Amino acid sequence: MERKLSEYIIESKKVNSSDFESKIKIALLGSFTLDGLNETIKVKCSELKVGCDTFYGGYNRYNEEILNSKSNLYSFSPDVCFLILDTRNILGDLFYYPYNLSVDKRREFIQNKINELNNLIKSFKEKSNSKLVISNFIIPTYSPYGIFETKTDYGLQEMVFDLNHKLNNICRDENSIYVYDINGFVSKHGEENVFDFQQYFFGDVKISLSYIPILANDLLGYIKPTLGLNKKCIVLDLDNTLWGGIVGEDGFNKIKLGPQPPGNTYVEFQKYLLSLHERGIILAVNSKNNLDDAIEVINNHPNMILRENHFGCLKINWNDKVTNLKEIAQELNIGLDSIVFIDDDPVNRDFVRETLPEVLTIELPKDPSLYVSTLTELNDFHVIKITEEDKQRGKMYTQQRMRVESEKNSTSFEEYLKQLNIKIHIKKADEFTIPRISQLTLKTNQFNLTTKRYQEEDIKTFSQDKKKIVGCARIEDKFGDNGITSVFIVKKDNEEEWIIDTFLLSCRVIGRGVEEGILDYIINEARKNNVKRIIGNFIPTKKNKPSESFLPNFGFEKVNDYWIYSLEKHSKKPSHLLLLNE
Repeated sequence: MERKLSEYIIESKKVNSSDFESKIKIALLGSFTLDGLNETIKVKCSELKVGCDTFYGGYNRYNEEILNSKSNLYSFSPDVCFLILDTRNILGDLFYYPYNLSVDKRREFIQNKINELNNLIKSFKEKSNSKLVISNFIIPTYSPYGIFETKTDYGLQEMVFDLNHKLNNICRDENSIYVYDINGFVSKHGEENVFDFQQYFFGDVKISLSYIPILANDLLGYIKPTLGLNKKCIVLDLDNTLWGGIVGEDGFNKIKLGPQPPGNTYVEFQKYLLSLHERGIILAVNSKNNLDDAIEVINNHPNMILRENHFGCLKINWNDKVTNLKEIAQELNIGLDSIVFIDDDPVNRDFVRETLPEVLTIELPKDPSLYVSTLTELNDFHVIKITEEDKQRGKMYTQQRMRVESEKNSTSFEEYLKQLNIKIHIKKADEFTIPRISQLTLKTNQFNLTTKRYQEEDIKTFSQDKKKIVGCARIEDKFGDNGITSVFIVKKDNEEEWIIDTFLLSCRVIGRGVEEGILDYIINEARKNNVKRIIGNFIPTKKNKPSESFLPNFGFEKVNDYWIYSLEKHSKKPSHLLLLNE
């Protein structure tokens, strides 16, 4: 249950953003009263261990704040700016009297409004590097024409629908501009609940105060991926989670999974999980079960939607859930805080919550028909952009399982690496790679020397700077293509030295010598430019321990707070790698 707004306002006074290592600046602008929204966001961020400073632009002052380059908004310099607008404000008297204008005049009115919004968006982009999240407009259920509305050319509801459509078109290809579907928010929760006439007349409150915390939770869906806090993996139990009943007791033919209730609820749940898998969420199994019984269902049951190839890791044994979760995280090379755990057993859920609090353990309802809605309520799977690598991630983790099996069957690790036939494709930052480069800087934690977070706009700016090298690497081997899994940003501050600003590697390719190969490429490029030394830095965090010894092991020497590599030294990439410069 969501807490009351008054609780968030009281608690916000106790929150100090300086207490947290991770920080974000959020601006809120609106065409109506949004009291309490900034306090609620601040508290919700603190619960994520994020220090949040907020700026509230005041009542209906969004035009002045955006158009004036010297406004308080730009002095605040937010990371994310939310602009929440409402239908009554933008339509004015036409909300009640649209048919006083001809059809052509109504179309002209909407086009003028979209031009005004486009001007605001362009002005914001010119003056700020922040992300702008602009709400669309609530399509009114009311019409002065009543049931004749649907017989009317370009009626009130169609006007607002067209406004939303045009707004989407403006923002679709703008990397830093997003549309928040507030119309969907109202449809989901009900207009009669979200809009309170008493509050509206009292203080122009168009989102009921009781729904402000729920709105804040929706907006957190943009904040989490901006900070790289979104989840990567769903770990699932099997019995009474992916199907009804216990396969070891009920048998293959008696479990509940099929077109009839309650079996159809589990089919629906699996369909939703598959949709997440296809956009990049890793699926894994953590089940106390006989392996043969469970695998038979997964591979052969006619109504099973998820098959073995959809799971990046399978832990089907009699070990406890915590041990399995740790092994899953290790095998997938992801942090425990990247995992969502789903299990029908409350004892298992409590055990995981107490032992592994960094894992997000879902309170699954007893009724399986509510499983899908429970998952759709989460805002933890949102990403700023879905890349081609995301869409292929499930396939890539299936290939990773094959690599693990190959390693087990090799006589030595060196032999295993040689058999992989690893190829490193070095690529420059361009319109195709910039989204992925930004994504990796935002979410890569373990092998990341400096953990600097860069938005797409930052990477685009860097790539146009002649004093910077922005590159990435696509890694492939005999089992398949891992996609773009490494990023490097080098600053060429002077002719004698290059500084490594960013050097990171996705968790799924760590430990195969790829990092040495990419660094060797950077060193050779520096030699071509007669550079004398490379300067690196390691900034420790709670999560990047795996990269702590990388620079000294490669041959960098510590000088004060930095690591120095003299190009008089001889470097050599591992012999099992083939490096291709594209």
